[in-house]
Formats: sequence, C-alpha cells, structure tokens
Amino acid sequence: MARQSPATQNGAVKKRRNSVPQQLGGAVQSLEKGIEEQAEMLARNPKEQKEAGLGQLVVCVGGIYASFLSWAYLQERLTTTTHGPTNARFKYAIFLNTVQSAFAAITGLVYLVASAPRDPKTGARKIPAIFPSKAIILPLLLIAITSSLASPFGYASLKHIDYVTFILAKSCKLLPVMFLHISLFQKRYPLYKYLVIGAVTLGVAVFTLHSPSTAKKAAKKGLDADASKTLGLFLLGVNLLFDGLTNTVQDQIFGTFKGFTGPQMMCAQNIMSTLLTVSYLLLGPYLASTPLAPYAGLSPGSRGELADALSFVTSYPTVGWDVLAFSACGAVGQVFIFHTLAHFSSLLLVTVTVTRKMLTMLMSVILFGHQVTGMQWVGVGLVFGGIGAEAEFNRREKKRKMEAKKAEKKV
Repeated sequence: MARQSPATQNGAVKKRRNSVPQQLGGAVQSLEKGIEEQAEMLARNPKEQKEAGLGQLVVCVGGIYASFLSWAYLQERLTTTTHGPTNARFKYAIFLNTVQSAFAAITGLVYLVASAPRDPKTGARKIPAIFPSKAIILPLLLIAITSSLASPFGYASLKHIDYVTFILAKSCKLLPVMFLHISLFQKRYPLYKYLVIGAVTLGVAVFTLHSPSTAKKAAKKGLDADASKTLGLFLLGVNLLFDGLTNTVQDQIFGTFKGFTGPQMMCAQNIMSTLLTVSYLLLGPYLASTPLAPYAGLSPGSRGELADALSFVTSYPTVGWDVLAFSACGAVGQVFIFHTLAHFSSLLLVTVTVTRKMLTMLMSVILFGHQVTGMQWVGVGLVFGGIGAEAEFNRREKKRKMEAKKAEKKV
C-alpha cells in the first residue's frame, strides 16, 4: 500500500476536523427554514404534487385561513372576555393545552391513516408506526415538554400586553431561532439576515412602546406601564424561546430519522403532550399541598387547575364550547398545513402564514376594538417588511440552487 505524503496526511486531518462543524450544522440544519421545509422534503409525494391543481390550492389556502383565523378569534375571545359579576376570565392554559393536544392527536391519527399509501395488490393501507423506534421517543418527549411549557408563558404575557402585540411578536420566530444557532452552534449568517432581525425587533419594540392598551392593563394591576410592558415582553420572549427549541428538535428528528413524516410527527407529539399535561392536571391537587406548589404554578391548598377549569366551564357553558371549537380549529389547521406541504411548496406556505398573521391582526383590531396608533403601523410595516424580505431572499436562493442543479445535470 502506498504511503501518503505528509502534506496529504495534513490535508486529510484538516478535512476531518472541518467536517465536524459541517456535520453538526447539517444535523441541526437551517432552523430559519423551519419544520415546513423538512416536512416538504420528506412527506411530499411527487405524483400527488403533479396532480395538485388550482382546486386543491384554493382548498388548502382557504382551509388554512378559515381554520387559523377562527382559531385566533376564539383564542382572543377566551383570554379577554369577562364573565359574571366578578368579571372573571378564563386563565387555565394547561387545561386548554390538554384539550387542544388531545384534539390534534386524534385528528393526526385520522390524517395518518387517511394519507397512508395503499398496497397495489391487496388495496390495504400501509399505516406507518407512530413511534417507529425507541430512539425517537426521547427527542419526541423533549419537544412535547418544550411545546407544553411554551403556551403558559404566552398566555401569561397577555395579562400585560394586548393581543395585537402578541400576534406581531409571534411572527418573529426567526429571532430565537437565530439566537439558538449563534449561541449553541456558533453558526454565522449573511448580513441580510441580521438586517431582517434588526427590522423585525425594532418593529416589535416600536409597536409595544406606543401601545395605549398596555397602560390600561398596568393601571388595573397597580403596576407601572413600563414595568408591565417589560414583564409582558419577557414572558413572551420565554414563549418564543421554547417555540424555537421545539422547532430545533423537530428539525433534528426529521433529519435523523429518515422517513418520519409530518402526520407521524403531528400524532406522536400531541399524544406525548397530552400525557404530560394530563399528568400535571391530575397531580395538581397533591402538588398544591406541598412546598412545590409555587414552583408548579399552583396556589397552596388549591383544588388544582383541572377542578377550577371544570368549575369555570360549568358556570359559564359558552366558554366550554369556545374551548372545544378552539381546539378543533387548531387541529384541522395543522392538517391543512401538512396537506399543503405534501402538494405544494414551503414557500407558498410561508406566504400564506405571513398574510394570515397580518389578517389576524386586522381582524383583532376590527372585532375587538383595539386602538392602533400611527407609530404602531410603522412597527407593523417593519415587522412584515422584514419577514417579506426574508421570504424573498429565500425564494431567490432556492431558485438559484435549482438552476445550479439543472446546469450540473446538463453537464
């Protein structure tokens, strides 16, 4: 066997060293493209994509708009409507999460069965396993935990900021995603991505600082308006951080476990989330009588969130119907998202979701009478301008890569 020269050996060592961060970056992938692009690559059926026409496009886009606009309307009505002589509000986030994840798990199972391919000989459906291996259980448990923790912080932030600010900030998931990549994986981004993040962050700050409703919420709680804004944005920041962690691990799952599809993820994640939140609700009364009560978000000696939520729903039945409708809209909306990914491009989905969030804001302003100042509209423009620019850069980059692949094939 021929011996390699020292230069060749040094080159091989350098190549192996350089491959480590490259492999790490490949494992976690580009989070800013999100779970949508991963699901698109793994779940799309090329035959179905060719057959998808204008009719299916209208159904998919209309389904996403109808589901999530209704979902957002019910979410705001649940969290802002007062009931009875004491002006009580529904504040049971874990209970709401449990109902929603249970609906999504059942809907995901139906979607998994309905989308399973048929055997060409027998005609029987080949339904993939929800949990295809033991190795996948731990990362699925992690996203179940992070997604279950994210929601309570989001609902807590609504006590200090209005829903329009909440929706605007929730449009800025690229910020925690980039933060995680820069801090944990030492990833670097092109200049335009930092400019996009700067525009989005500035837009949210301008919108929040000029929000007239925050002062009203602070006055009711006896807090300083600036302190209330800061606390609300902090809680929302924790919510976005957990969302970013959820998407991070979802990306890793799709990248590591080849063949694991969107319907399997929807079903498995929501099953585990339901088990976690049900466990918390059942253990609540016992935890409330221990020193751990404050850390579990419980008042010492309380009956637990499950009993309080059921009592509230019994006293005000319309709330119960809103909870069920809210959960159903969220579950059906997820199906439309995955169906869109299976038949069309992730870029189309980004366009639909961005415009849907803008429509959600406008709907909230009109239906719930929020006051939006001129400076706040400037903030809105900065946020959605940044998001739109990001989508356009991604579109051009994807087009350039496709053209490069075509050129390679010709050669």
